[in-house]
Amino acid sequence: MSKYLEMDITSIHELLVNKKIKPIDLVEEALEKIGNNEARAFITIDYEGARKQALELENIEVEKDNLLFGLPIAIKDNIMVKDLKCTCASHILENFVSIYDASVVKLIKDKKMIIIGKTNMDEFAMGSTSETSYFGCPVNPWNKDKVPGGSSGGSAVCVASHITPFALGSDTGGSIRQPASFNGIVGMKPTYGRVSRFGLVAFASSLDQIGPMTTNVLENAILLNAISQKDEKDLTSFETKEDFTRLIGEDIKGMKIAVPNYFVSSVVDSKVVERIKEVCDFLIQKGCIVDYVDINHIDKAPILYQIIAMGEASSNLARFDGIRYGLKEDSNTLEDLYKKTRSKGFGREVKRRIMVGSYILSGENAKIYYNKALQIRDDLKKSFDKVFNDYDLIIGPSSSRVAYDLNNNMDDPLKCFMDDILVMHANMGGFPSLSLPVGLIDNLPIGMQIMAKHFNEATIYKLASFIEKEFKVEEVK
Repeated sequence: MSKYLEMDITSIHELLVNKKIKPIDLVEEALEKIGNNEARAFITIDYEGARKQALELENIEVEKDNLLFGLPIAIKDNIMVKDLKCTCASHILENFVSIYDASVVKLIKDKKMIIIGKTNMDEFAMGSTSETSYFGCPVNPWNKDKVPGGSSGGSAVCVASHITPFALGSDTGGSIRQPASFNGIVGMKPTYGRVSRFGLVAFASSLDQIGPMTTNVLENAILLNAISQKDEKDLTSFETKEDFTRLIGEDIKGMKIAVPNYFVSSVVDSKVVERIKEVCDFLIQKGCIVDYVDINHIDKAPILYQIIAMGEASSNLARFDGIRYGLKEDSNTLEDLYKKTRSKGFGREVKRRIMVGSYILSGENAKIYYNKALQIRDDLKKSFDKVFNDYDLIIGPSSSRVAYDLNNNMDDPLKCFMDDILVMHANMGGFPSLSLPVGLIDNLPIGMQIMAKHFNEATIYKLASFIEKEFKVEEVK
């Protein structure tokens, strides 16, 4: 089997330009790696469509200035791709086929990238292990007995296994960065509004964001360049025209970096803290200013996330009722139709979150819980804004621990939220945040998070690329 997809994209692009390989070679390699899909990274594999697009690209000249030309990409299965299933890893949408492309998918196709298929995930993106998927949990390529993280677990496994160089994920409370950490890849949650959410099946609309997942920092920035654009179909999107690679390679001397004390406290595994502090010492040696700081309300993120996310989820998932699309159970009354369809169609964790969310939004509870949570969320954002007034970046671990055993959290729904206690803050404040592999514990990757103020992704990539050179982690063997 060829190993073109294990090369960097600049080298692959050079082979395409010089006609030493064709896009179909890359597609066939990706499909061969998927094989019988034992890794369960994919829910839908577009064999026919991917091959057809690859052959069509042979009839046009390779775009020399487009490094993404002809390269395979995987799309998380809560993002619409026309004529492909969009299941959200749920029984209720098991046979639902999208009739349009998400805005981000249109941009991917404009770049002449080839969509291989739709990746596995936690059902409706609700979870941090991908174990809530109706189609079974993806396999962590580092250790098949460990969770791959979630909810974008399939996308992370796909990239870490070199099935495709790129994948798209979505991040509501850490769902790109945490699986990136567990799989030893780079995952970016952009600024809220940087990437259009049109065509993303909503979980919690004020927190959701689509982002790129790649094997290295430069390629992550290149993909973000491709998918960032103002979209009239998403009123929260912003005009965004810049090159996110522009600061990569610049000296980091003089950068001011904050490390929240909470991020290196007893809530984090001591071995993870040790590696993060080693990175901090390295940055100081290279001329950065690194200070440990306290941030108000930083420990409130898990409870705020639960209130806000579950409330918004109960509202967003009300559309899956057995009438408009998806699963429909036979019944004699409308109420019975709702009950039967939703009882059979939704998994346990999704049902739990809908019920809690409905309670949160019911009557006076909306004021007591949801509105109060929004107020504290705003206070939390302001606390981070104060830090960004004095510092260029905030860093810390992406997760409190490395990937752990399968079936470890299934009986305790609160445990899954604790996996994301270090990454929820970026969603609360809408800040950009990236996870970067910086080491191993017992041959399992450690991820480091780099967070910046709004629309400052380029600065994140600047520091991340510098750290990557010194702390590059060996890839899956």
